[in-house]
Amino acid sequence: MFGIILAGGSGSRLWPLSRELYPKQLLNLYAEKSLLQSTFKRLNTFIDPEHIISVTNTKHNSNVKMQLGELSANSVILSEPISKNTAGAIALGVQYILETSQNDETVLVVPSDLLINDDEKFVQSVQEAQKFVDEGFIVTFGIKPDYPETGFGYICCQNGKVTEFIEKPNQDAAQKYIQNSDYFWNSGIFMFKTSTMVKEFEHNSIPFTEFDKMPCISIDYAVMEKSKNLAMVELKSDWKDLGSWKSIYEVSPKDKNNNVFVGHVLDKDSKNSFVYSSSKLVATIGLEDTVIVETEDAILACKKDKTQEVKQIYETLKAQHDGTQKVHKTVYRPWGFYTVIAEGTGFQTKIIHVNVGQKLSVQSHNHRSEHWVVLSGTAKVVLEGKDHILSPGHSIDVAVGAIHSLQNPFEQDLEIIEIQKGDILSEDDIIRYEDIYGRV
Repeated sequence: MFGIILAGGSGSRLWPLSRELYPKQLLNLYAEKSLLQSTFKRLNTFIDPEHIISVTNTKHNSNVKMQLGELSANSVILSEPISKNTAGAIALGVQYILETSQNDETVLVVPSDLLINDDEKFVQSVQEAQKFVDEGFIVTFGIKPDYPETGFGYICCQNGKVTEFIEKPNQDAAQKYIQNSDYFWNSGIFMFKTSTMVKEFEHNSIPFTEFDKMPCISIDYAVMEKSKNLAMVELKSDWKDLGSWKSIYEVSPKDKNNNVFVGHVLDKDSKNSFVYSSSKLVATIGLEDTVIVETEDAILACKKDKTQEVKQIYETLKAQHDGTQKVHKTVYRPWGFYTVIAEGTGFQTKIIHVNVGQKLSVQSHNHRSEHWVVLSGTAKVVLEGKDHILSPGHSIDVAVGAIHSLQNPFEQDLEIIEIQKGDILSEDDIIRYEDIYGRV
């Protein structure tokens, strides 16, 4: 069996914690591992790591590679040059399997952002689906609905066969579906033979072998709503789509007033509310059914039943080219992380943290100079081919166009202050020449 993990989403409804360049699947929301890592570990209980394919995009590739590298050196990561939604991601994974195996393989497709704790029952459901897969069906896994959710797709199943596949209905239709025992939520998990999916792509005129010609469309609209070849297995395990702050609230432990407080929160007389603090004290009084999420550079406040609409805020920020949609003040990299502490016209100041034994790429910039001051640890700076060893309090200047690298081959974490000056202060203004993380 092969597994395809869909790891390229933006997680827009979990803004401001989830950002375009660091979306929800990379976040540690519940455990020591991220949602992506938890998904990989679940599949790895019954699929070899070299048969687990994570499909992401170029902007998330290094973080996906870093997180999965902590679990296995043999996993496969494919990057979409352009996001083509789930149909394109699945097509890319299927094409890779066709090129690496001569057999008609069974493929299990899973999103990277589901919360599933009962791995044993999950595996049982996958085993139950195999008989339908062997008969040439695409199997979807259904969840028995317990409320009229409009953010999920619905499946009508009779005698194991799917008779109707509905993508995100309106409120009236959702209310009707939960009163009919034939209707289930679409879990977003699919299973099929490679030959079966190839036939569906070809039947629906999806050019799956030419990625640049693929339409930007979900697998639900591209194949599932049109296919007459679908079977369904009810997912026996627990399942939660962590697609909104309301869903995060629902799965979190609550106090005696049904509140969920995360981080530095001081409350008086609130009920049924969710408050998340990442860096500052958040004080609340008398809230009811409210969500508040604080990050270093943004605060979200909304009614709990309006959390699906957070995506509209995210899209507005994106249209306005607002940086709070794209990236956090703190940005993680394979070598460590940096935090933006001040910025203005023509300048930006960061604290850069380099882990022991790590180093940034050999690079240059066309539009900015940099001034580095060591705060703690010892820095090895390679500047225009010459090595410099800097201890705390010492500094160095990197001119526009100079080829340089910041390294930490020592036994203590390194922190420096970086002051950038220039007309363009963007992560896009990096020309890499060498990189141990494969980003050249």
